[in-house]
Amino acid sequence: MKRSLLTVVLLVFLSACSSATYDTISLDEIHSYIEQEYIIVDVREPNEYAEGHIPGAINVPLSGLQQGNLAPLEKDANYIIICRSGNRSQTASDILYKEGYTVINTSDGMYSWSGEIE
Repeated sequence: MKRSLLTVVLLVFLSACSSATYDTISLDEIHSYIEQEYIIVDVREPNEYAEGHIPGAINVPLSGLQQGNLAPLEKDANYIIICRSGNRSQTASDILYKEGYTVINTSDGMYSWSGEIE
């Protein structure tokens, strides 16, 4: 009996600790995902976004996501998540994945982006 209870508790614990199962890509791969109709979500703060962002990217700050503000994101769309260096995008990807969104994280951020900005 004790062994069965221990097994159940262990299984519950392990399932609660499972890691996210979204992909993380390099910046060089972004264009191929845009061709597949992925939307770029820049999770930097509005002032950072205004300084320059990938054309067509939408700004949904991590600070808002952490407070539960998921607008204007839709669950039937696919998203590439980017920030300045890659740290905030991972946190945002974790949040969005847990909420049921299809996301791909970027390993680097706008600090390393060499493409066009607007």
